[in-house]
Amino acid sequence: MTVTEPALRMLGIIKSFPGVQALREAELEVLPGEVHVLLGENGAGKSTLMKVLCGQYRADAGRVEFAGEISQPASPLDAERQGLVMIHQELNLVPGLTAGENIFLGHEPIRAGLIESETIRQGSRDLLHQLRCDVDPDTPVSRLSVAEQQLVEIARALRQQIRLLVMDEPTAALSRSEIEALFEAVRSLCRRGVPVIYISHRLREIFAIGDRVTVMRDGHTVGTREVEQTEVSELIQLMVGRTIAEQIPKREVSTGEAVLEVEDLGREGVLSPTTFTVSSGEILGVAGLMGSGRTELARAIFGADPTDSGTVQVTGQDLPGHQPTASIAAGLGFLTEDRKLQGLLLKRSVTENITLTTLDDFARFGVLDLGAEVERAGTMVDKLGIRAASLDQEAVNLSGGNQQKVVLARWLAARCRVLLFDEPTRGIDVGAKAEIYELIGELVEQGVAVVLISSEMPELLGLADRVAVMHEGTLQGILPRSAASQERILQLALGQDTSAVFAS
Repeated sequence: MTVTEPALRMLGIIKSFPGVQALREAELEVLPGEVHVLLGENGAGKSTLMKVLCGQYRADAGRVEFAGEISQPASPLDAERQGLVMIHQELNLVPGLTAGENIFLGHEPIRAGLIESETIRQGSRDLLHQLRCDVDPDTPVSRLSVAEQQLVEIARALRQQIRLLVMDEPTAALSRSEIEALFEAVRSLCRRGVPVIYISHRLREIFAIGDRVTVMRDGHTVGTREVEQTEVSELIQLMVGRTIAEQIPKREVSTGEAVLEVEDLGREGVLSPTTFTVSSGEILGVAGLMGSGRTELARAIFGADPTDSGTVQVTGQDLPGHQPTASIAAGLGFLTEDRKLQGLLLKRSVTENITLTTLDDFARFGVLDLGAEVERAGTMVDKLGIRAASLDQEAVNLSGGNQQKVVLARWLAARCRVLLFDEPTRGIDVGAKAEIYELIGELVEQGVAVVLISSEMPELLGLADRVAVMHEGTLQGILPRSAASQERILQLALGQDTSAVFAS
């Protein structure tokens, strides 16, 4: 029996960020010419492990062996020189350049000191043709759709001298025919002996393209299986097989009347028409994998993104014009997923960030009553236990947990009846999480309705009265607390359970 030496070994990889241990002695072994699927829940460490491999991060400990030699690229460019190429979830194109220029960026063919534009044009056309993409290489990337940009990114990777290709959720924006073309390009690489590491949440893709699959959980590798010999149920069990370690206090609160009513809210190509209600004192959890439409749902409810259909009512009143200003006036608040980019004015003070949505309360004949504004901010800082050097401290200099509490203080100051929380504990330490959980409990006791979007299953199962599950922009079902389990939620999130369940 012939024993094939691995093309890649990653052994004992450890990587920490402030407050978060992302990788815990993670391991991965990839054979030549195979499609090796990397599977796990959001935050399991998949992308971090690949960024270590491809030079974007430096591991704190561990060893990487590629083609029989120690590999420690100093940068993504250094990794590409070694033949390690990664296609990221976040597109990495230059909008002002054409498709062809992006495909050959950094590797332009030059003759007599001049770039050979026709060679770029023809080479790009051939690569795009392999992917059944008819984009004109002379088209600026800024004019392409997201799916077309994704194919340009893939074509750029295929142009290079690849010895190992990493693809992180490459099909999120692609049509079925585009996915088939991509799979054929992947198989072509594998026939040449090039291994492909394929990250995806879509189980049907795993069985269509994968040879072996490695499952990660909480930054650690929990098992590797042959795809042909593995059942979906086994993969799901590997992904969620932990017990809920954190004891998250669930406050038993009597719910009142519906205060948030969403009816047929939709946006073509993004969000299927969605209907549900949330009552005062209730926490509705929203689960789903990356790209499932959870954040898009919250933004549509708040009026931050346009919609094609449907209505939103808060305490029985339609939101006029369905704009964020109308939502705030009606008592609807939104803690965004990215607090630094969308939730905070980082170079402004704690006071200014807290009072941002309630400035009218301090206006006297067009002039701000600064004393009253500072008093309100101080009250909220004391109430939420925000640790800041002073009310004048810039938000950028606060810890992640305190930044999140500043955003929460803003909406508490606005006396919201409904709060949309998108990943409220992402990137904060365990102590800060417990404080956020306590605050959420206090809110529902006061009759506030909470929509809690979270990638952390223990968080949803510990706090939510019901769990709504999204898959590819569609609400798959709403599970009552008594029927919500990690396995059932993940089945719905992966589109494996087609029996719609909607708990009132």
